Amino acid sequence: MAVPRYWREIPARYNLIGKKCTVCGRVYFPPRPICPVCRRKSAGKMVDYKLKGTGTVVSYTVIHSPPPHFEGEEPYVMALIKMDEGPHLIGEIVDCEEDEIKIGMRVKATFRRIMDDGEKGAIYYGYKFVKE
Repeated sequence: MAVPRYWREIPARYNLIGKKCTVCGRVYFPPRPICPVCRRKSAGKMVDYKLKGTGTVVSYTVIHSPPPHFEGEEPYVMALIKMDEGPHLIGEIVDCEEDEIKIGMRVKATFRRIMDDGEKGAIYYGYKFVKE
């Protein structure tokens, strides 16, 4: 199986498609083939599930010294988000002043540019979060 090279070829990552266990009802993101609670294999037990994209900020941090490829973007806020369906995701909070961000704040996912690869000219997209 070939490794996807373009964002359009990775629907789970860019469309928030996880898996839902048909036995216990738990939702997982990123997708997984087996429910760690039920230990059921994917044969009819784990089904694709598109998350609504809404959740609550559980914790966050302000990045002042970014890793390579993100220089010039600082400061920016990375947050741990508990999605309404249960999974926790980490993502950047955008279009919101730093002092507006609070634990318990409602957010929703939005599709945005993550970074540019200067050597290859590729633009990488993914989810970020905005105030709901």
